[in-house]
Amino acid sequence: MPVAPTFSDRVHGCLLGGALGDALGYAVEELDLRSIRTAYGPSGVRSPEDVRESFGFSDDTQLTLYTVDGLVDAIQWANDGVAADETACLWLAYLRWLATQGEPASSSAPAPPPRWIDTQEVLRRRRRPGAACLSALRSGDMGTLARPINLEAKGSGTVMRSAPFGLVPHVPAEVADRLAVNAAALTHGHPAARHCAAVIAVLIHAIVNDGQSLREAVATAVARAGTSGLPDLSKLLDTALELATDGGVSPELMTAALGTGWTADEATAIAVYAVLAVPADAGAEQHFSSAVALAVNHDGDSDTTGAITGSILGALYGVQGLPAAWTADLEGADVVSAMARLLVDTTSAG
Repeated sequence: MPVAPTFSDRVHGCLLGGALGDALGYAVEELDLRSIRTAYGPSGVRSPEDVRESFGFSDDTQLTLYTVDGLVDAIQWANDGVAADETACLWLAYLRWLATQGEPASSSAPAPPPRWIDTQEVLRRRRRPGAACLSALRSGDMGTLARPINLEAKGSGTVMRSAPFGLVPHVPAEVADRLAVNAAALTHGHPAARHCAAVIAVLIHAIVNDGQSLREAVATAVARAGTSGLPDLSKLLDTALELATDGGVSPELMTAALGTGWTADEATAIAVYAVLAVPADAGAEQHFSSAVALAVNHDGDSDTTGAITGSILGALYGVQGLPAAWTADLEGADVVSAMARLLVDTTSAG
């Protein structure tokens, strides 16, 4: 009987899995499905071996790792006996990420002191950062639920960075939910962007902290979506579950039913569909690689849908369940692993 992954294994698996899915999707993000098939064959892009450029992740993973750093900053303060506002720590972390992208913040914004993560060259590369994240952080205003900014922004820029909230140990799901919602409000004002961030955080928490199976965790996340007051979100997730039955559908039918992933609810639904549509009985590595390929070969936000899918399955299987050849090819894998170790060490849960 397989040994269940440890907490440390799951943290490493979640962050590395998200980066791997992000990297495969980033290779085709600017291509429609027809162009993907022309470039990579009828099955589309399937593995790093297919990618002609370097196998590198996008701003999705960059912001995910800065989310980790913001959480670690708050936990380090708490470990020293000093209460810190977690959301403020995350805002400062995102402002530091903004600086790595060569973007100046407003003079009204604070100037956060540098941390180790800021010196990592792979995180300073500009990889198509999202417009909503950039505009919100440049403004110098700290978006909150009470003072929202970017009111119409419902893009996937919140869900792609929310997995780390589910990785924080020793806290109930409600805390992961709250952290994700408040962090999403820093850049996105639309309720869908906030609630979808919470759905992903709750899903990851259910796997990592509550030991739920994949289907149990998805059910927990779908139930969380049902409390959002957003019927379109619940409908999309219900459709994702229906499409995943009997091995799924074609990419064309998937996007016709679920969208292309550019909005938070669409990206969440595509990831849920991808992790369930692929049979798990072929083993962890095959489940991971097939699900990520399913999540990225479509007309849309391939890096984000790949990143979320990879995060979920990486959390489920742990780092040992990831394709070793993929990790060996990943640009910046050492930085991702270092941030995973930092989170584990800081929480003293490894």
